[in-house]
Amino acid sequence: MDPSEIREKIGRFRILVIGRANAGKTTILQRVCKTRDNPEIYNSAGKKVDLAVLTPSRERGLHDIENETVFRSNPGFVFHDSRGFEAGGESEFIKVKAFITDRSKETKITNQLHAIWYCIPMDEASRSFTASEDKFFSQCDTGSIPVIVLFTKFDALYGVAYSELKKEGKSRKDAKELAPKRAEETFRDGPQLKLINGVQRPPKGHVCLPNMNKDNADCGALIERTAGTLDDEALKQLFVSTQQTNLEICMKYAIERTLPEHLDSAEKTTSEGHQKIIRTLADWFPHISAETLQHDHLVEIQSKVLSVPSNESSPLEIIVQLISSVVIILEHSFYIFDKRRYLQDEQGSDSSFHVALEQYMASPHAAAVEKGVNATVHAYEKAVATAAKEKEYLCRQVKEELVNAVLEITLNHRLTRP
Repeated sequence: MDPSEIREKIGRFRILVIGRANAGKTTILQRVCKTRDNPEIYNSAGKKVDLAVLTPSRERGLHDIENETVFRSNPGFVFHDSRGFEAGGESEFIKVKAFITDRSKETKITNQLHAIWYCIPMDEASRSFTASEDKFFSQCDTGSIPVIVLFTKFDALYGVAYSELKKEGKSRKDAKELAPKRAEETFRDGPQLKLINGVQRPPKGHVCLPNMNKDNADCGALIERTAGTLDDEALKQLFVSTQQTNLEICMKYAIERTLPEHLDSAEKTTSEGHQKIIRTLADWFPHISAETLQHDHLVEIQSKVLSVPSNESSPLEIIVQLISSVVIILEHSFYIFDKRRYLQDEQGSDSSFHVALEQYMASPHAAAVEKGVNATVHAYEKAVATAAKEKEYLCRQVKEELVNAVLEITLNHRLTRP
């Protein structure tokens, strides 16, 4: 599938959220979608459920697993909630199992289920596995749909760790500072991970989520872990470019997926090829669907970014310079776009891409990136010449080292958020 057509053909990324009551599911979804607003809920017919007129007799329908939960702040995600599953009842389990099976049989990828988040709270009253978890991970075949376990309210374990550290003679200040690390270390060797790794159908990954109720809550680990479990490249790109809370992962995948494709063909890359590279990089970022990257933008970005390398730069240096600079510009353009959206600023005549480009070119980062790229590419070309005389796997290793070095240069020269 053409990367530029992924959003158009698939549309939204669909996630089933499973978990007990009070597991913090809604709070996590709000963090993922960068909002504190409540979601909108639509029934299977696409009709919005009016929560204001919901009567107790109809409340059961609100919890229908077929309902779609969507946040206005990021309608690219659609969530299904398996409320009631925590009771461990056979009827609820059958509904969840049937929903997963039915969605797996959907011929249209847009209607399929793309991931499952299974929430298990770590607060004291709920820390142990229940019959629901045992049944799901032993009997529910999710096929190719990845399951990620979310250990929510993980900060509840900080209190336990704090008490242990105090008993060991640590001061209050030291115990408070060391508690998160101690909790993580204890958890790694604890019963929860042993249980989920020892079940018949183990999840593809897990993530610990503390303090999700705070304004500065970070769900970046959840985004990164989910992306890492997706085997389908189109779904991976859709997920990465839909989320808006972890731009570093957009930068990471843009470089890791694009740069290796051009290492052996840099000398043949034309001006049109440079513009295609910019477009390919842009497809990993969340605002491209909302603010169209026009041909004029491509030409302007290409012209100004490639005015930095010297005439003596090799074709590969030019490619790497372009990729690193454009990724920095695209990240910054998202923050400009996001700020305008938040302030409802419709007056800015210049696109976020143009503003980000101008700010990058006027910053010391443009020259610093060129310097870093030149040194990195020279070292790479020398290493490749040596490795070619040895074994093929050494060439692959050298290429991986180059990609990692370019990613580091890029991340180290990000522009200050507006």
